[in-house]
Amino acid sequence: MQQSHERQEPAGPGPARTGPIPAGAASPGPTPAGAASPAPADAGPASPAHGGAASPAPAPARPARILVVDDDPTVAEVVTGYLDRAGYVVDRAGDGPAALARAAGNRPDLVVLDLMLPGMDGLEVCRRMRADSGPVPVIMLTARGDEDDRILGLEVGADDYVTKPFSPRELVLRVESVLRRTRPRADTGPLGAAGLTVDPAARRATKNGAELALTLREFDLLAFFLRHPGRAYGREDLMREVWGWDFGDLSTVTVHVRRLRGKVEDDPARPRLIQTVWGVGYRFDPSATDPSAAGPSAAGPAEREA
Repeated sequence: MQQSHERQEPAGPGPARTGPIPAGAASPGPTPAGAASPAPADAGPASPAHGGAASPAPAPARPARILVVDDDPTVAEVVTGYLDRAGYVVDRAGDGPAALARAAGNRPDLVVLDLMLPGMDGLEVCRRMRADSGPVPVIMLTARGDEDDRILGLEVGADDYVTKPFSPRELVLRVESVLRRTRPRADTGPLGAAGLTVDPAARRATKNGAELALTLREFDLLAFFLRHPGRAYGREDLMREVWGWDFGDLSTVTVHVRRLRGKVEDDPARPRLIQTVWGVGYRFDPSATDPSAAGPSAAGPAEREA
């Protein structure tokens, strides 16, 4: 299915530009012309000289492998070009079956997945890929205004989404943000409260000893709540702290909180751990034992939360 390729740059890094993306155009990458590309965030520092034989430099980090799935060759070409210039290894697929075959043959570190694919749509591709290849991070590409489709994408486990027409520069930044959060934090050990445990290094979470099947963002959201019990956070705060973005659709946070409640609460309809604080946002309260103690703020409709 062909999509419109006119894009509008959001406020953010780089100059604002509008206009159609010409097919096969050599678009500038996210790094300014002539500037050296930044080293990967997880690459070790260069060893300093100490007069004698220099210590061997640490092995360079393996470039992340990105699978771009879009049936529009122009969109796929432009996205691939930007990701390639950013230092990623990029595979491409034009439909769902090809995407599943490529993911099975060479597991990607992240998938950029168009929602509107011929035959098998992006939602089904996401479901099958997660079942076959495990919890690979997914950024969904959706058409502007299709809020229901974006919500469905998040519900099946997409970690982020970008609406068409979009800025390839913004997409690269979102890819970097998602990949950065897949790396284990070095400043914390295992976390636990109320029967929940999170091991950031192993990317493993359990409830009463049973492993939880969490997406990347659900894991990060639960870890954030466990690090900050008893404090109320607005959706804007969670978007910034968990997603790493100062702007975005706040319904993303609402959907992920609802999904996380479905996995950690004994009764998701009457949550006691992740409570809604009306007019503010959400609070993780590991001391709450009675669902009724949270009051009406814990069970309101999702669209009215915060």
